[in-house]
Amino acid sequence: MKPDMKSLALACREAAVAVAALGPAAKRDLLLDMARRIEADAAGILVANAVDLRRAEGSGISAAMLDRLRLDPERIAGVARGLREVAALPDPVGQVTHRDTRPNGVLVERVRVPLGVIAMIYEARPNVTVDAAALCLKAGNGVILRGGSEAIHSNRALAALLGDALAAAGLPRSALTLVEDLRRETMVELLQLTDIVDLAIPRGGEGLIRFVAEHARVPVIKHYKGVCHLYVDRHADIELALGLLIDGKTTRPSACNALETLLVHADIAEAFLPRAAAALAAHGVEMRACERSRALIAQARAASEDDYAAEFLDLVIAIRMVDDLDAAIAHIRRYGSDHTEVIATGDEGSARRFVESLRSAVVMVNASSRFSDGGELGLGAEIGISTTRLHAYGPMGLEALTIERYVLRGRGQVRHPRTPP
Repeated sequence: MKPDMKSLALACREAAVAVAALGPAAKRDLLLDMARRIEADAAGILVANAVDLRRAEGSGISAAMLDRLRLDPERIAGVARGLREVAALPDPVGQVTHRDTRPNGVLVERVRVPLGVIAMIYEARPNVTVDAAALCLKAGNGVILRGGSEAIHSNRALAALLGDALAAAGLPRSALTLVEDLRRETMVELLQLTDIVDLAIPRGGEGLIRFVAEHARVPVIKHYKGVCHLYVDRHADIELALGLLIDGKTTRPSACNALETLLVHADIAEAFLPRAAAALAAHGVEMRACERSRALIAQARAASEDDYAAEFLDLVIAIRMVDDLDAAIAHIRRYGSDHTEVIATGDEGSARRFVESLRSAVVMVNASSRFSDGGELGLGAEIGISTTRLHAYGPMGLEALTIERYVLRGRGQVRHPRTPP
């Protein structure tokens, strides 16, 4: 008889104590061994992934989901590289982030400590199995992995290799627990284990994330979707803006940091939009544009209100001409998802106002939206992106999987000294 969800979570919590006790060198060696094992059994991982792909193709899932599910030698090499990058990062556990000596002589420190047990709930992306394990273990946590049914064979193969590395290091395999009972009611049970699970991180489509948020009693880090904008200012360099547009929209349209909407200042639209349309069409991008933009883009369909709020995750982009920077900001505030916004401009004043006026987790000046990624931001790997204003905001790496607590050091000080008789 398989253990129930609560028993699995309790075992993970016990194992997390052993992980939290590891020093920086031991955690580094553990992740490096995991990377070696993944590279050594790349062929076995690809066989398991092929089973998932065949089943997924037969079920008629979207092209974007298939892309997220697919592994190949290059992606497996990237997974191993991500493990090594996380292994090389400074260990956040034990870092003193603030130190102050109070007037009474008590030394007050804020110190990073592990969160405890992280529940990772995700769809399609088997690389998340490894990224989540690397980050959670490096930060001293246990991790419960609940992937989707579409990736179960890939996830099993990867989790088994990671578990072998844990066992070789003398650690409980339950520090990394893969949930194989994929019923919705089991997920709900996991999300309500308030005395065991310290944080849930859903990663996938908007439907999954809303389901987790609505059923969880444990804290949830989330972002519902990535409606990312590029605003081409009147002061933009056209060649630079075209590069940002094509990279942001076409290099991996299924990623949540891909561009979904292009906003163009009316003063530069005549020079920019026809060239942008030709470049997008050359990459097979479908364009849905406002009436003013369609006057300059013959092949564009009329955009609806829904298009401006859409996360297409495909080779589709919404386009709108705006009269000024204020109109661009107003559009993003109305339709955006607080994920990533980009301005192309040569004017520092416009750049500063764009950055200061938006509250999105990542705001960029003259750089591609595709840099909104934990690895690109120096986090090693990324466990998720938070647009929830809790302890983490934006792409989440190691530090986001720790919390700060207070440690006081004194010499017998008391708050209310007793008056001598």
